Amino acid sequence: MSKVSPEILLEKIKKYGLRVDPKVFKQACAFAKSAHQGQVRLSGEQYINHPLLTADTLIELRMDQATIIAGLLHDVPEDTDESIHEIKRHFGDEVAFLVEGVTKLGKIKYRGVEQYLENLRKMFVAMAADIRVILIRLADRMHNMSTLSSLRPDKQKRIALETLEIYAPIANRLGIGEIKGTLEDLAFQYVNPDEYTRVKKLFDQETDQQKDCYKEIKKKVRKELALESIKPIDIHGRTKHLYSLHKKLIQHDNDIKLIYDLTALRIIVNDIKDCYATLGIIHKLWRPLKGRIKDYIATPKPNGYQSIHTTVFCDNGTVVEFQIRDKKMHDLAEHGIAAHWQYSEQDKRSALPQKKLAWIDQLLNWQKKLHDNKKYLESLKIDAFQNRIFVFTPNGDVIDLPEDSTPVDFAYSIHTELGNQCAGAKINDKMSSLDSALKSGDLCEIIIDKKRTKPNRDWLKSIKTSNARYQIRTTIKK
Repeated sequence: MSKVSPEILLEKIKKYGLRVDPKVFKQACAFAKSAHQGQVRLSGEQYINHPLLTADTLIELRMDQATIIAGLLHDVPEDTDESIHEIKRHFGDEVAFLVEGVTKLGKIKYRGVEQYLENLRKMFVAMAADIRVILIRLADRMHNMSTLSSLRPDKQKRIALETLEIYAPIANRLGIGEIKGTLEDLAFQYVNPDEYTRVKKLFDQETDQQKDCYKEIKKKVRKELALESIKPIDIHGRTKHLYSLHKKLIQHDNDIKLIYDLTALRIIVNDIKDCYATLGIIHKLWRPLKGRIKDYIATPKPNGYQSIHTTVFCDNGTVVEFQIRDKKMHDLAEHGIAAHWQYSEQDKRSALPQKKLAWIDQLLNWQKKLHDNKKYLESLKIDAFQNRIFVFTPNGDVIDLPEDSTPVDFAYSIHTELGNQCAGAKINDKMSSLDSALKSGDLCEIIIDKKRTKPNRDWLKSIKTSNARYQIRTTIKK
């Protein structure tokens, strides 16, 4: 059972250079300890350990002072005699606002599908008000998942499934790769324990065989980079999360030999120029696999992720994936939107990226239109939580869509009239059917018929997005 102390957390705050007043932090720790005095969790640990570990995750995300303090106090109003008013009096309006937001989410209990889905709606309202509320909630969920074994089996499975379907995808949409992967792995062992054990065994066997080979490859890369006067900040291995491996195994008929990114080598360099120079050096050393070079620097993923990926045939026929990025890209890949608070102090141009949060506003808009909670949940899983792709317009704009979206989804995501008048589509300059599945990086051009006034009812069979479905049905009814 992991434990942490206020002293260790203060050392981390100092190490990461966070702007957190030690005096205020100690005061918050003492306040939380006093409020939770005598409380014990089902796992047997003292309750204070939970808010401390929640704060620890927020410190690892390099969050601001108000968020970290709110993380320490997030359970105080719900589980103790202390009130929001007391938190406001001691720690100010901002901290009290965040704690109150988390407290409202904390009251979400499973009381049947209808009530549960209504609470999910409230979650998105809270996220729209201040994204830091959900970051605290994710940190809270991280520790709760690590102590899930102390609950009844039925509760374990329900909470794990909710984590897989709701919380991990939210972390993914916010670009927080490490939290997303950890939550998925913690949930996987409860949702499907037999498959978890099988995948872990496969993973351990395969990675054990690769360890020595990767050490030699790292040495060779370092030597070649030095010859070209490139000084990497870090070169380290990244192993695939088990749940992510499980999903890939399904795609590859359970043949682990066809999964090339089981272990990847990450190279962190100083700037974008060095990223591309490093790619050239790796390709000079080893032959790249066709179709496995992905430039997410030129075209970031919808959640903001940037990196260059390449897969090459290394020595003795070993296939290795490299991920090349600079320090800021790495921080954004690990911490997602949370990295904003790290960089905004250093770079005043780095305002909170509202474009990256536009999907939350979209959720709020269309959830007002969907009053049937079951339809809402299905739409939620597709529009908010399914894997995302990015598709280009002829003008070079990027449209963020759920995986397997069609040109019709693409058209309606740009404008309702474009969708209604859609008569055909070109994908990468080739005429394609309107039910074709788009892929990341595709360029899509919609061909319109201005005489057309309403959409084709048959489109409802192939479209993926709630927005397109709603617009088509509404127009047909009119």
